[in-house]
Amino acid sequence: MQSASAPWLISIATLLIALLSVASRKFRFTVIITALVLGSTVMSLRQASLQNSAISKVFGQSVQITAQVITDPSQTITGNFSFIARAIYLKSEVGSFSMRIPIRVITPRNQVLGLLPGQSFSADARILQSKEARVGALVLIDEEVEVLTPPSRWAKALGAIRSGLREISGEGDAGALIPGMVLGDTSKQSIEFKTAMKRSGLTHLTAVSGANFAIVSSFVLWGMQFLFRRMSLRLSATAVALVCFIALVRPSPSVLRAAAMAAVLLIAQGTHRGRDSLPALGFAIGAVIIGDPWQARDAGFALSVMATAGLLLFAPLIVEKFSRFLPGKLAQALAPPIAAIVFCSPVLVALSGYLSPISIIANLLAAPVVGPITIVGFIAALISPFAPFISVLLIWLIRVPARFITIVATWAAQFPVLTLRTGSIGFLIVAIFSLTLWLFKNKAKKIAIIALLVIMALTWLQRWPAGDWDVANCDVGQGDSMVINLGHHQGILIDVGPDPIVEDRCLKALGIDEIPLIILSHFHADHAGGLSGVLKNRKIAQIWLSSNAEPLLESAHVISLLAGVEKVTPQRGYSAQIAKFTIKVLWPASGTHIFASMPGDGSAVNNSSIAVLITSSDLTLFAAGDLEPPAQHELVSDMSGVDVYKVSHHGSKYQDAQLMAKLDPKVAVVSVGAKNPYGHPAPQTIAALTRLGAEVVRTDTSGAISMTVKAHQIKIRTSKGRFNLFRLG
Repeated sequence: MQSASAPWLISIATLLIALLSVASRKFRFTVIITALVLGSTVMSLRQASLQNSAISKVFGQSVQITAQVITDPSQTITGNFSFIARAIYLKSEVGSFSMRIPIRVITPRNQVLGLLPGQSFSADARILQSKEARVGALVLIDEEVEVLTPPSRWAKALGAIRSGLREISGEGDAGALIPGMVLGDTSKQSIEFKTAMKRSGLTHLTAVSGANFAIVSSFVLWGMQFLFRRMSLRLSATAVALVCFIALVRPSPSVLRAAAMAAVLLIAQGTHRGRDSLPALGFAIGAVIIGDPWQARDAGFALSVMATAGLLLFAPLIVEKFSRFLPGKLAQALAPPIAAIVFCSPVLVALSGYLSPISIIANLLAAPVVGPITIVGFIAALISPFAPFISVLLIWLIRVPARFITIVATWAAQFPVLTLRTGSIGFLIVAIFSLTLWLFKNKAKKIAIIALLVIMALTWLQRWPAGDWDVANCDVGQGDSMVINLGHHQGILIDVGPDPIVEDRCLKALGIDEIPLIILSHFHADHAGGLSGVLKNRKIAQIWLSSNAEPLLESAHVISLLAGVEKVTPQRGYSAQIAKFTIKVLWPASGTHIFASMPGDGSAVNNSSIAVLITSSDLTLFAAGDLEPPAQHELVSDMSGVDVYKVSHHGSKYQDAQLMAKLDPKVAVVSVGAKNPYGHPAPQTIAALTRLGAEVVRTDTSGAISMTVKAHQIKIRTSKGRFNLFRLG
């Protein structure tokens, strides 16, 4: 992914530090200037070549394209197939062009799954400008693809190894993890599994990384001692094996980066100069950036560099210190994950905004089985085309440790995390700590223990909702999901957000096991996409659905999940009593409504949202999905002041001022994703609510929100901090 300024800065900073290590003090300034000039020149030349390529002349046009496959096609979450290719020839209305430009191809045609790197194809396509920096254009292919060349023997052999391992690895998360760890094939990994691995700090195991390359290279180097006596010959043979391994896992930018970092570790191991390997690291960094300048803006590059630096610089110190009071093998097992996490933490926090103390334990538990899975899986993959029975046996052996990693990831993903600010602030906090740990090496153990205790204490204090709550709004990104507590692990759910994993995690945090009623305001994905996460191990009694079935794809998916659940299509005047809460439906009204003005995208669907007024002796709450001004205005005469208003349509600028004034909310909850492309929430909406005296809380800035109503006061707590009591009336 293309990252923000923090990963870019850490990459450049690491590059400069590494380059300085090979220069004397006399030439350091020259080295810095040379590095900056060289890097900026390479980046500028590469960017200019893409922007001024012939393909830019046909943006927005339909063409006939001939291209050569570079990466294996893979299926996206939308059901399409995506891969990188090299455009060779274009024929359009403005002329014909020969070129060699990298392009991103997206097509619904599953026939492309059989394509292997090196094969050429042609098709009718549409050419669009791409936001992806590494490619010259986005190519959309809706028609049939004509394959022009067969795969080479080399490509077929490598493809057979990859497909063989994929087939024999089996089902489930363990079966999906093995091809990813061994050959970088992540096609079988589910979104849920990837999310659990990320949150547990084990995401580096989902695909080939520098650690995998180091394991394979070390294994080959060890084996070469039985063939060659001279270390130089062993290193040469291992380098050849490393090149073949690159071809097998595919020479993508991330793989080449991992290989470069692994080569540094290999040189350090082969020459016994672990702590003096910064020149090699500097050379690897420079080579990677010169070959692919966009790596300097890639978060993965920063993480690879920092992890390698940690293994080279910090791991030996940890082993030395820990060996004084721990067995040597245990100290060696503890050192790599701790060193890597300490060095990578600034970048991780800058990207995610949280730090998980349990990730150290998760990496420690997983570390002993990573090597056996990688090596045995590598051998199984190599022999799978001609000895499938032995491969199946080997895979059967490593499925147990692979399953162990998936269990560790699922377990660790449930723990709370320490939430910090993303971007420069979070980066600086953790970077300063890491620098302190490095400068005060003699007291590193005490500093690390104190820091770990502080992090665990802060994590516990930041847990959410941390006690009693009456109303909660999950942080689901750009979407809606609000929960009303009925006690005894039961709750009323209003919308389910876009992401099943995030929704499930929120309901687990709230302790909700049973849901008597789900109110699905309408079928847009940001309100209905997370339904499968709600249904996971929970009992659902009834669901209210909008009378407008658009979008049809989303509504059909929702209905397919609701077997055995009572479905109601409520209209204005419908009401229900659940525990102490009365739920009254205010919209939609019966009949057809045609409004004179329907601003906003998808207004027909938005204006079919179910609007409800929920009341009890302590609380009044109004929620109306994405209802827009025309429909909002229909409710003005029915409304009076409320305690909590779930602001319609994520706080967009399309709001009826009279309805907001009539509601006069004490607390206004805006459920919205950070840096969303829609401009939500609109400044004028926030200003209008503030003028009314409402306490405005937003998920994009405050995270998940919980409210406790007691003695005519609302106590608001968020997952990123605490608000003071807010008096009602």
